[in-house]
Amino acid sequence: MWTAVALTTVMTLAPAQGIELKNARSTYGIMGETRKDDKLLPGDIFVVHFDIEGLKVKDNGTVLYSMGMELTKKGKKKPEFKRDSQDLEGELSLGGTTLPSYAMTTIGTDSDPGEYTFKITIKDRLGKTEKVLEKTFEVLQPKLGFIQVHLSAPSRDAVPPIAVVGQRIYVHSPLVGFKLGKDKLPHVSFEMTILDDAGKPTVAKAFKGDIKTDLKATPTPGVMDFIPRALELNKLGKYKIVIKAKCNISNESVEQTLNLTVLGKAD
Repeated sequence: MWTAVALTTVMTLAPAQGIELKNARSTYGIMGETRKDDKLLPGDIFVVHFDIEGLKVKDNGTVLYSMGMELTKKGKKKPEFKRDSQDLEGELSLGGTTLPSYAMTTIGTDSDPGEYTFKITIKDRLGKTEKVLEKTFEVLQPKLGFIQVHLSAPSRDAVPPIAVVGQRIYVHSPLVGFKLGKDKLPHVSFEMTILDDAGKPTVAKAFKGDIKTDLKATPTPGVMDFIPRALELNKLGKYKIVIKAKCNISNESVEQTLNLTVLGKAD
């Protein structure tokens, strides 16, 4: 099953000519860093960020635009889903010429592997012009891997990989593709290590866990959603969060790294 959401943030003052869609890139979650590639596992979320340039702006800084979306699988004529344009409104607070925006689609755990094209149509409702952005990605065959990896605040709202000293953030890293043993239970070993900019662990002993539990009560079948790991940010610097998982039944392992920059508090 496929679902889609369109949300935007705004920061611009734009000229009156036709709009352009620039700097398209996919990210790990809404606030995360740019993905290393556009190959995703079933159950993940595909997020596309892009900049809208050239929207016509009212005297009070308001822009009126719309966004429509369509997802198609290579080799199929009928879209996996299609959503007609939704009217949106933005308040441009900081000036400039760019309107950052994004759209996303959730990849169902039952989605077929293959190549998909995510089509996003943006229309300037004041300037009467529109542009289309197409972003292609691949859904892989099911295998052991992390999905929907992101950082969040205690409120559970997503946060970017930039924080300040004294802040607490959480690491979310659901796992898919693990096998079940003869007892119909998974057996997964999990590990998280924080590395400093010299590549050295920040603490002598990494966080580890050994999981062998009944997953019948989990919200999404086939997804192991670990309790988010809290990180207390007590020191300036650039870090790498390395998360690993091993399925002790199939003997497969997977690893993923997230970057994190910790800054000082403003005076």
